[in-house]
Amino acid sequence: MKINVLETPEQLGQVAALHAARFLNERIRENGKARIILSTGASQFEFFKAFVKTDVDWNKVEMFHLDEYVHLPESHPASFRTYLKNRFLAEVNIKKAHFVNGEGDFAENIRQLNAEIAKERIDLAMIGIGENAHIAFNDPPADFATKQPYMIVELDEACKRQQVGEGWFDSVADVPKQAITMSVHQIMQSDCIISCVPHKVKAGAVRATLEQEVTPAVPATILKTHPNWSLYLDRASASEIQGRFQNG
Repeated sequence: MKINVLETPEQLGQVAALHAARFLNERIRENGKARIILSTGASQFEFFKAFVKTDVDWNKVEMFHLDEYVHLPESHPASFRTYLKNRFLAEVNIKKAHFVNGEGDFAENIRQLNAEIAKERIDLAMIGIGENAHIAFNDPPADFATKQPYMIVELDEACKRQQVGEGWFDSVADVPKQAITMSVHQIMQSDCIISCVPHKVKAGAVRATLEQEVTPAVPATILKTHPNWSLYLDRASASEIQGRFQNG
């Protein structure tokens, strides 16, 4: 575990993007290709702004989408497919993108995603941490046991409130009750995990992640068991750890 504390979300995004780009370029040099998992949400804005400007041979990169709401149309502002298409795919020309689709026959979409992701290991996963310490949409208590790569989950109230607070929905009642998410087990199979977690609203989740023992009640605690996990914070999100963990 390596913890990096930057002054601002912008600095966090820039430094994390350079880390991600270096790792991808190493894998491309070694293997001629790389596979990446991308997360979304308001906390990732600054990362994506910097990431798309890095010098990566993008046409050798295959992308997997982390999660999506069930029954939410792509035209909705909260659609994570739209988020990635606007903030990532519109800026870089990648080899292939695999999207989670909660519309139509989403059971078939899950089947296809599970088959595709099982073909080879994931090199790099960008995994944010939610206000309730979820990773992807694995809300507490998260399922640490399942080996299924993608699955349907019920969203808890804290998760729904976060989506409203970030401005994606007008009210908790508008947030879909279910989502398709990559499982905790699948996330942890990635060779490298980088977590960008800026903003004061994440400070409590950061503290719980670092202070608590590994537990499904605080899903992000599982990241501490990964051999190559880097956590990027700004001063606001690091405000409750008081320097105790800031040197990794």
